[in-house]
Amino acid sequence: MGLFSGLAKAGIAKKVIDEGRKPENQRRIKSAISSMRSKKSGGTQPPRRGRGHV
Repeated sequence: MGLFSGLAKAGIAKKVIDEGRKPENQRRIKSAISSMRSKKSGGTQPPRRGRGHV
């Protein structure tokens, strides 16, 4: 089963890479990344406290 599992993972990885190379999917990926970055740096979350502060 280990060989089959490895082949399945390789096939899935190839499919993901091939789909990511298509121009329409590249636009979707770029927009998703930019929206995640804007959400992350939006300042809506309270600041994190370091260790020891409760």
